[in-house]
Amino acid sequence: MHKSVQDILNMKKEKKKISVITSYDYTLASLCDKAGIDILLVGDSAGMVMLGYENTIPVTMDQMCMFTESVSNARKSSLLVADLPFMSYQASIEDAINNSGKLIKAGADAVKLEGGSIMAETISAIVDVGIPVMGHIGLQPQTTMLSQGYKVQGKTKEAAMKLIQDAKELEEAGVFSIAIEMVSHEVAEIISETVSVPIIGIGSGVGCDGQVLVVHDLLGMYDKIKPKFAKRYMNLSEDIVKSLENYKNDVSSGTFPAEENWFSMDETELKKLRDHFGS
Repeated sequence: MHKSVQDILNMKKEKKKISVITSYDYTLASLCDKAGIDILLVGDSAGMVMLGYENTIPVTMDQMCMFTESVSNARKSSLLVADLPFMSYQASIEDAINNSGKLIKAGADAVKLEGGSIMAETISAIVDVGIPVMGHIGLQPQTTMLSQGYKVQGKTKEAAMKLIQDAKELEEAGVFSIAIEMVSHEVAEIISETVSVPIIGIGSGVGCDGQVLVVHDLLGMYDKIKPKFAKRYMNLSEDIVKSLENYKNDVSSGTFPAEENWFSMDETELKKLRDHFGS
């Protein structure tokens, strides 16, 4: 039995920190789930990590459904949250509900969308049809990057008050949690103390109720972008490239495959075959 939204809400009440990993494929999601990660997040960052896009904007609903289904097939104990991609929810509440439903059908337990108070009505409508929602404020990759670029959020009193108000309005709209990205740690801590739902930090300090990392960043497998907040626990890129170089060398030298890597005919059958060809 996998974790429920209520289990995540209870973790905040019990002052238990929430672990979140962004994952996109069956193989790595299986390992994350086996490790006991609380929430698997199928992020639209899959567009960059898995598909090689420059940003998250080109990601489609069909792609998000595919990644969500892949992770859903892997998980056994984690809660599964999936991102609504750019322009799948902004144009109308009807779009937001329909596309949220697609992610749920693909295997998600909840959806995540970006935006503060301006998205409160949309969130409320999605929640009203029975689909749990994780909010996302602070740096919003789908839109903030278009106007402001890659900047820390909440560095002035005015900006901080806006973020706090956004969090309160998302709570009132019915979110079960809020991701806050690249927000100054002081503001993130105030938000965590101010709202009753769990606050999941993305580069927003230790005062949050939980933390999220992309599994490829954690394992050192994605080198194109190296955000300050992405702690590396391994550097698999070097090990993987070295292993591939070793494989190439073995193929070139003829040391792979070796006898233990191939299959053989029965000697009697082999003799019959050779006799047939007169060899």
